[in-house]
Amino acid sequence: MAHVEAPSSADSDDLAGFGYKQELDRSLGSFSSFAAGFSYISILTGVFELFGFGVLNAGPAVWWSWVIVFAGQMCVALCFAELAGQFPLAGSVYQWSKQVGTDFVSWMTGWILIIGSIVTVAAVAVAWQVVLPQANKFFEFIGGSADVGSYTTPDGAKNALLLGAILVVIATVINMLGVRVMAFINNVGVTAELIGASILVILLIFHFHRGPGVVLHTLGTGTGHSWGYFGAFLIGGIMSAYVMYGFDTAGTLAEETNDPRRAAPPAIIRALVAASIIGALLILFALMDIKSIHDKNLGLLGLPYIIKQALGNTAGDVFLYDSALAITVCCLAVCTACIRMLFSMARDGRLPGGPVLARVSGRARVPIVPAIFVGVCALAILYVNKANQSAFVTLTSVAIIMFYLPYLAVTGSMLAKRLRGQWPRPDHGPYFNLGRFGMLINVIAVLYGGLVAFEIAWPRATVYGTKWYFRFGAYEFIGLSFIAGLAYYFAVQRGKSPALLARTGPEVEIPAPRGDAVP
Repeated sequence: MAHVEAPSSADSDDLAGFGYKQELDRSLGSFSSFAAGFSYISILTGVFELFGFGVLNAGPAVWWSWVIVFAGQMCVALCFAELAGQFPLAGSVYQWSKQVGTDFVSWMTGWILIIGSIVTVAAVAVAWQVVLPQANKFFEFIGGSADVGSYTTPDGAKNALLLGAILVVIATVINMLGVRVMAFINNVGVTAELIGASILVILLIFHFHRGPGVVLHTLGTGTGHSWGYFGAFLIGGIMSAYVMYGFDTAGTLAEETNDPRRAAPPAIIRALVAASIIGALLILFALMDIKSIHDKNLGLLGLPYIIKQALGNTAGDVFLYDSALAITVCCLAVCTACIRMLFSMARDGRLPGGPVLARVSGRARVPIVPAIFVGVCALAILYVNKANQSAFVTLTSVAIIMFYLPYLAVTGSMLAKRLRGQWPRPDHGPYFNLGRFGMLINVIAVLYGGLVAFEIAWPRATVYGTKWYFRFGAYEFIGLSFIAGLAYYFAVQRGKSPALLARTGPEVEIPAPRGDAVP
């Protein structure tokens, strides 16, 4: 780990201004902040896992959904960058909603995002099933050749459960070892993903079978839709919406990052831009490499199938292993973000068992109990997959909505303040500022977030299955989560200002810098 400037006491003093003492290990540099957001998006996880779904439902023209989603999410990221410069606090989205929204909005934002994050940990973990068995059949512990790379067959689902459980345990243990260990592993994984994805994009150039006009092909996927191809595009485009989120993680590690007011805003934007550019090129070049655009394996085996066709089994396997590493650090980043969310809400007295969840333990200064809690809950959700793989597909889709809704709560609250002339604040300072474009960008972010959340939740049999209780799974799961959160809020939290369990005071000693920091 490279030596960088030691943590500044000014960061701890800044944190004290919000009423919190420095408990977490402030040892991360700007690259680690960027890497946290990039690994959460994880192109080699999402694109490898969902490419087949997108092409199957909307044909090669699904590529345009990537451009549309990027434009919408960039507006959200720009809003988040403004907030990250003003409120450099652990738990990002929860803390931001607390600063710009009402007490009820901040509670529900944190509550929904915690549930969505735990489900996402499990959803990312099963992505190992998509790449590892295709790289080496050794990893297909359960099932035969028909189950390789699939989690929609009964045996494939069981194997996905096993591989996913292994990954969840690994991610949990690493997070318990401290942010330095987590960041070092994450940095290595992100570097490998950046290099691997860049090399893959370059190699695909030498195996083109058609020009970029392939992105105009729909392959007749609009047939049977009441809205024609637009209906098909809305379904296939879910691929892009599923991948491009989580960039706020670059801000959720603010209390562990040096000079977070300046480091976090560009880290959020860079994470989204870097992932989006690489993803756009990877999808485009893969489509140009397809030998036959009518090959049914494209929808079944997806991107790994194209890569192996173009580069051969040996080179293809190398990139599949690189993808497996990307999936690993993605799962690690999701766990990390959820742990910080739990810690941040718990120290405000917003969760049951707050004093225990808010406790920072050991020399590594890490929230141990939240780490264990996230791991155990993710394993429990994985177990659902054993009984019915369709239930897991439903929960995966629901988890994405449970990110878009909290994002919408933040951008919506921010817009309300803009309309009242209360944002930017008079003391905004020299930090990231959207200036005269702020209102337009904020409005687009709100409209985009609302439309995409509604689009993903729409009860389509293609996404959620034919059984009615799965088709309406988004409304059922989110509705029950909302009701549970509502009940707890009105029974316990209503009218109670967040009680800072980590309230600073003259007697508090700020931990001394610990030497080397993670870049």
